Amino acid sequence: MAEEIKAELLEEDTQKGKFMTFQTGKEFFGISISYVNEIIVMQPITAIPEVEDYIKGLINLRGKIIPVIDVRVRFKMEPIEYTDRTCIIVINVKSTVIGLIVEKIAEVDTIMDDDIIPPPTLGHKENEQNKYVYGLARTGDTVKLLLDPEKLIKDEDIEVIEELQEEEQ
Repeated sequence: MAEEIKAELLEEDTQKGKFMTFQTGKEFFGISISYVNEIIVMQPITAIPEVEDYIKGLINLRGKIIPVIDVRVRFKMEPIEYTDRTCIIVINVKSTVIGLIVEKIAEVDTIMDDDIIPPPTLGHKENEQNKYVYGLARTGDTVKLLLDPEKLIKDEDIEVIEELQEEEQ
């Protein structure tokens, strides 16, 4: 028992301050690595009728049905064609596994709490992505917008996703 707890604490320590960063449009985003299961190449997507436009559909990942969300469309950016750089970050949020379609993976970055500042609120009310950003971090010569996956995925989306996964089984 003590060994398991020790291993868990060690894993938490190695993940502390680590963010998977990716590029969408001209912006760089980061998501805490503690949410990330894996990164996969683009997969064939089965479209789902009558869902939000940013929910692109379902993929089959080693026999498990996973919904995928296009981050660009979620942020109300113009959709673009997927390329060989496009990939899917598979995350676990609110006990649900979801894929985030991103244009380009950047790197795993170490960002300590001291280096994170809250996003400015002035004049950004119309900026859709700010609803999902909990902090800004300067790394090198870029600023990364740190995403809160809990806000990125709506509870209603999770309900729809769970229903779809049940139907697929």
